Amino acid sequence: MRATLDGRPTSEYADRPRRLEITLSSDAFYQRLFDNNRDWVRRKLELGDDYFARLAQGQAPEVLYIGCSDSRVTAEELMGAEPGQMFVHRNIANIVSNSDLNALSVIEFAISHLGVKHVIVCGHYECGGVRAAMQPRDLGLLNPWLRNIRDVYRMHHDELSAITDEGERYRRLIELNVEEQCVNVIKTAALQRSYLTKGYPVVHGCVFDLATGLLKDLDIDFGAKLAHIRHVYDLGTS
Repeated sequence: MRATLDGRPTSEYADRPRRLEITLSSDAFYQRLFDNNRDWVRRKLELGDDYFARLAQGQAPEVLYIGCSDSRVTAEELMGAEPGQMFVHRNIANIVSNSDLNALSVIEFAISHLGVKHVIVCGHYECGGVRAAMQPRDLGLLNPWLRNIRDVYRMHHDELSAITDEGERYRRLIELNVEEQCVNVIKTAALQRSYLTKGYPVVHGCVFDLATGLLKDLDIDFGAKLAHIRHVYDLGTS
């Protein structure tokens, strides 16, 4: 490959028009976000001139939503929620880890200060994080995070190993991961303290199907889960 006087390969200069095109395209996309925002404001004001004045007065969401960061799975849109109705936390593969101060702080704030009545842990089929956890690969910084999912696989190894179809095994692990993250929410002091004194929030698990757009309720028996683990994870909050 020929090089220019500054030592760079000629292909680098040949790529410049393409890079410039991508840059311009990205800039146009970024600017369009502000146009979209103004359109959104206009639509909301059609609901009432005081829409944003009321929104600015504070939040009182009914739901804490814990979901995946996947760009295709947007909490408010898939559940038809309006601003102020859901408090949202998202991360790779909707994990609630006992070492993640971010997630635990969100749970504490949502339950103890906002008084949410429901906690929804929502996974989704075709989850890249769960798929990565199923593969024997070194993924660097992702390793300790994906270990949370591999722990779920270990806990349910017999059931998952009995599923011969890899696609079905993958889907089942996604569901089991949601179930275990629901249990992790139940383990927290904030949840136990609030539920045992006020009777809420209740924890739910569901999975979003990208192929159909529909939510699947995993019908997690919250009361039974709490009763089953409480003798081990009882924090003396009753």
